[in-house]
Amino acid sequence: MTEPAERSFRPANKRGAARLAAVQALYQMDVGGTGLLETVAEYETFRLGQELDGATYLEADPAWFRDIVSGVVRGQTFIDPLIHSSLTPDWPLARLDTTLRAILRAGTYEVTARKDVPVAVIVSEYVDIAKAFYGDDEPRLVNAVLDRVSRRSRGEGRGQEIRAKD
Repeated sequence: MTEPAERSFRPANKRGAARLAAVQALYQMDVGGTGLLETVAEYETFRLGQELDGATYLEADPAWFRDIVSGVVRGQTFIDPLIHSSLTPDWPLARLDTTLRAILRAGTYEVTARKDVPVAVIVSEYVDIAKAFYGDDEPRLVNAVLDRVSRRSRGEGRGQEIRAKD
């Protein structure tokens, strides 16, 4: 009888680390009310690739990090309604916790604005981030919502379309 295989994790690349840091920064901005410039400066100076409180942050692509965070802030009036319309009627955007909203906002920004990155890569990265914070349901939600967003914005995606809300 063989030993069960340990779950292997692929190491985060610099863009993956930037995505995770962007989600954390968006969360911080939402909860703490800090501004864009202050938050980006804090992350770039004290977190990205740095040690903080005994934890070492992964080296991240600072330009990618800035693009995601500033893109979400600039596009929030477009991003939030797109996410809302991609959720089921019983789960409005306001019902989602702050971390999940940050993940969906960052992922939606990338799907709609970063046409140079394949949808499958974006969805996979944000599902992985969701798995770092949650059990099974939330990563599936992230997958479904980003799939719907990609169908609406790029004409790509695999899942079923949800009915329009009244």
